Amino acid sequence: QVQLVESGGGLVQAGGSLRLSCAASGSIISINVMGWYRQAPGKQRELVASISSGGSTNYADFVEGRFTVSRDNAKNTVYLQMNSLKSEDIAVYYCYARVRTMTGYSNYWGQGTQVTVSS
Repeated sequence: QVQLVESGGGLVQAGGSLRLSCAASGSIISINVMGWYRQAPGKQRELVASISSGGSTNYADFVEGRFTVSRDNAKNTVYLQMNSLKSEDIAVYYCYARVRTMTGYSNYWGQGTQVTVSS
């Protein structure tokens, strides 16, 4: 079994910053890609950012240089530093990881953390 536990969401004023963390634990042999999706009310879940085990990153266009994804492979943890937050960023943020276990590769998701931006 693999678990992803997120932390760091909350309420912030427009223009402010938040840092999300997501730690993976369990029967992990290795982790390929880690990253973040978000889902706003009434909208589909969308990719925010991802990072490979080698450190290659990918960002959604709407990030516009405001967010930075990073990871600590030794801790099986991925981070999302979010700066210059806007009301459009209000959503539940989910981390995910493509994890190799004894049974092969599978995708795992965190429980989600709410990000709210006040104007």
